[in-house]
Amino acid sequence: MSPQTIVIKIGTSSLTQATGQIAIATIASLVETLCSLRRDGHKVILVSSGAVGVGCLRLNMPERPKKIALKQAVAAVGQGRLMRIYDDLFSNLAQPIAQVLLTRRELMERTSYVNASNTFAALLELGVIPIVNENDTIAVEELKFGDNDTLSALVASLTQADWLFLLTDVDKLYSADPRVVPDAKPIELVNNSEFKQLQVEAGSRGSQWGTGGMATKLAAARIATASGVRTVITQGKQPENISKILAGSAIGTQFEPQHSTENARKRWIAYGLIPMGKLYLDAGAVKAICQKGKSLLPAGITNVEGDFSVSDAVKLCDESGQEVARGLVNYNSTEVRKIQGHHSDKIALILGYETEETVVHRDNLVVKD
Repeated sequence: MSPQTIVIKIGTSSLTQATGQIAIATIASLVETLCSLRRDGHKVILVSSGAVGVGCLRLNMPERPKKIALKQAVAAVGQGRLMRIYDDLFSNLAQPIAQVLLTRRELMERTSYVNASNTFAALLELGVIPIVNENDTIAVEELKFGDNDTLSALVASLTQADWLFLLTDVDKLYSADPRVVPDAKPIELVNNSEFKQLQVEAGSRGSQWGTGGMATKLAAARIATASGVRTVITQGKQPENISKILAGSAIGTQFEPQHSTENARKRWIAYGLIPMGKLYLDAGAVKAICQKGKSLLPAGITNVEGDFSVSDAVKLCDESGQEVARGLVNYNSTEVRKIQGHHSDKIALILGYETEETVVHRDNLVVKD
């Protein structure tokens, strides 16, 4: 196999035992696998949960804290311990690593997004394995990734990875939770058309120590595959399966990637930003945007939701509320409410000035599949 860029996400449930103790054997096996992939010439990124769980263990806390300030403090304790474990194990195999802590804010600001991309590229070129986690110590609730499944998908998109492995506490995706429904059907391969119609009972609850359930993994798979990244859900306690899957073994559940023609800026708009509002469009505007590659003009807007500023991301929805596209606005929410439904040549008359004839230009717009 030619050298690939591979992102591996491992969750807290795989890094810890049922007692909350660190699963050193699993971590050691993971480290050996990643070092083997590096020796084969692959570029490897590890997205690792566990800072809060390890912090709880260090502080003898019986359960994950719920208050954000306490959780951030515990994460600060745990992150250092977690990196010490990784550094000791990787150093034994002479593999350099780097710690990369991200918040959603870094990916929302275009310059920071580009800087993060350049940093990852430089680390991978040096043969380093970046170990990524959300910066829980400073992330505010409204700007959190929510879980490292989402973070790993965004990192895979940012680095234009070939593979994303989501290591979890089940061996593959099932039609329902096999721990609750014994006759749940296993799903081995999901292609693009099947993904859109995929119906599974994917509970949002994670383990006692983690935040991600199967629903978050499916959401992450949608982000990654839309960016052209083949995604796999497989058993975290057996990280050696990664090499077997790369060699062609049918282990876990694979999601086929879409053919992605989006450039880095369009991927940033689609996945890096948090939409600050919604614009509802009439049928003509939806057709112009989705089928004809046109910009959004004020005449096609029927309703406005949210409070947003110029250059914020917004969802573009049809009249039923279904999101059809996402883009960066040229006017704030107050201005859009004034000019909605009017032709562009009326903007200057209504507002007293005119900056753009479009509300969202097609270069700043990404149509949803």
